[in-house]
Amino acid sequence: MVIVLAIALAGLLIGLGFYRSQQVNPYIRDVLSLQGNREQGQAIFLMNCAGCHGESADGRVGPSLHDVSNRRSKVSIIQQVISGKTPPMPQFQPSTQEMADLLSYLETL
Repeated sequence: MVIVLAIALAGLLIGLGFYRSQQVNPYIRDVLSLQGNREQGQAIFLMNCAGCHGESADGRVGPSLHDVSNRRSKVSIIQQVISGKTPPMPQFQPSTQEMADLLSYLETL
């Protein structure tokens, strides 16, 4: 019983640490504080993302992004875009306003 409680507590602490690390990331915090422009986001998407995700975001090399904002959180989408940890997707570091604009566009898909 003590072992189970210790494991549960460790999991909770790790989860809280992960959550807090995401909340204090200044880039993510700043992106989420901005209002995005859907039209600008579409232009950013067409310039940087459409080559793999398709002009209509219906997928090519990269997956379809339709309904992505209902499947993934904004934080998760931001991390995916800026990390480059899922090859063949390259690392992309848009300005905070560009990222807010891109999120705004993705919400319309």
